[in-house]
Amino acid sequence: MNAHAAATPTELSGIELAHPIINGSGTFDAIAARRVFGDALIGQFPFAAFVSKTVTVAPREGNPPPRLWETPGGLINSIGLPNKGLRRYLAEDLPELAALPVPLIVNVMGFTGDEVVELVSAFSVRDEVAALELNVSCPNVETGLVMGADPGEVTALLRRVRPLTEKPLIVKLTPNATDVVAVARAAQDAGASAVSLINTIRGMALDPRTGHPWLGGTTGGVSGPAVRAVALAQVHAVARGVGIPIVAMGGVQNGRDALDLIMAGATVVAVGTESFRDPAAGTRISRELAALCENSSISRHGTPLNC
Repeated sequence: MNAHAAATPTELSGIELAHPIINGSGTFDAIAARRVFGDALIGQFPFAAFVSKTVTVAPREGNPPPRLWETPGGLINSIGLPNKGLRRYLAEDLPELAALPVPLIVNVMGFTGDEVVELVSAFSVRDEVAALELNVSCPNVETGLVMGADPGEVTALLRRVRPLTEKPLIVKLTPNATDVVAVARAAQDAGASAVSLINTIRGMALDPRTGHPWLGGTTGGVSGPAVRAVALAQVHAVARGVGIPIVAMGGVQNGRDALDLIMAGATVVAVGTESFRDPAAGTRISRELAALCENSSISRHGTPLNC
């Protein structure tokens, strides 16, 4: 395998990327990493775009500890979306993230349609932001439904926010929907520029001493290699149901895992849990992927892969 194979430029909804590997939201803290590594991080940034952790309108402290449980083949997290809130994010984090050498995609989540409108409106006027990722995996407090699990909820939300910005809108799908393809199709029809999947799968761990739930939030999201087969199945199905780009994630540890998701229908692949083990995983995986594509004649439905 040629470790120095050149990465292939990729386009995601009009955003030019140096290669197809980005990070999953909330799995790489670029601000903290720059404090540790300094400007070396700028020169060797591991991803072709940076996806921020989730921003909500109001600040959130997140779930009580403990927040993580290592499970065979994966990780359960019950972080709870801690963040500074919209006002402080704009004032404090956005200027630092704008200095990164790659496009910035901001992940936002609201508990009501009005909150999502406020978030999209605030970021739509910021030139530092290349695209928005809508995290629709939360319950809508107005209806009681998980937005991303119901095609009607997704349609209603996008009809409100799509006219507010010309930036690409990526809808992050929940894997817990009854029909993920129907939700993806609803997002496409209502104006989504792309979809991303899969998000974590709900799981729980028990304290071996007490038998009570270990995580402070009782349940959490399972990620890592344990969910890779689920990700492949859902990406494969969604790719055959929509015509917009797909950002795929779920258990990616190496270039072969990324290639599998691209063969299943992904345009871009996001790395999440692997970055906790190897902060430079994005760089390594992009090189491995480039080498695999350079040294093979793999195609998808007869078309050479652009990877």
